[in-house]
Amino acid sequence: MPERNYTVPTEFILIGLTNDLPLRIMLFLLFLVIYILTLVGNIGLIVLVNIDSNLQTPMYYFLINLSFLDISYSTAITPNMLANFLSSKKSISLYGCALQMYLFACIGDAECLILAAMAFDRYAAICKPLTYSTLMSRKVCFSLILLAYLSGGMMSVVHVYLTFRLPFCRSNVINH
Repeated sequence: MPERNYTVPTEFILIGLTNDLPLRIMLFLLFLVIYILTLVGNIGLIVLVNIDSNLQTPMYYFLINLSFLDISYSTAITPNMLANFLSSKKSISLYGCALQMYLFACIGDAECLILAAMAFDRYAAICKPLTYSTLMSRKVCFSLILLAYLSGGMMSVVHVYLTFRLPFCRSNVINH
């Protein structure tokens, strides 16, 4: 296969949704309000579950972790998006893009695995009620959560590595 001259981009230029400044400000405010509501709701859930001793069960432990992942999901993407709404130069560096992709994939993978752990928790509670406390001990719950985070992180490394080792042979301008 003949070698081609590929240049590695150092940044990606984001076109955005619109160039109309009043619309960009309105979108900025809308997404900022949604982001703040997401943070407040999830932090509120985490605090509530930690304060109330009646909610110290495996199901709520998994919900705390889902709330944490939701906060992380939002924080991985939204701040850069909000900055780009107000910026005249909308861009992201190659490493910033890789990091954002890694975090997005890591959190998404971990979320799927935690949802699977929650399904197992509900299965154990319904189908094995006499052995539920043994099956879903604190140690087991912690192990399932740790496994979800570690597996999500490892799978994401593979996704990002395989994506960013491909050659970038076209424009570095990305629409929307």
